Amino acid sequence: MVNQVNNSNQQTNALANTKQQKVDIQQNNTNTHVAQTASPKAASDSVSITPQAQQLKSAQDKAQQSSGFDETKVADLKKAISEGKYQVDAEKLAKNLADFEFNIYG
Repeated sequence: MVNQVNNSNQQTNALANTKQQKVDIQQNNTNTHVAQTASPKAASDSVSITPQAQQLKSAQDKAQQSSGFDETKVADLKKAISEGKYQVDAEKLAKNLADFEFNIYG
């Protein structure tokens, strides 16, 4: 009788294991299907650039296109120097030099 009970338990365990395996296979198939259908969605990702980034790019492009200095101002200064009309403010120059050195050397 004990053998019959043990035999019955083994058959019940085997049946439960088989059912569990079928459930696991179904879950794996469902997960695989979900993963396969999710892949096309990944292909439709997009990126948007903020208005601030667009302004920064525009400013960067303008800076690269410019020569880095005001050519007309330089031409006017050259003309004033050559004609002797350019006046240097010695006090302002000295103050700016002192400020510059203070900023560098502390």
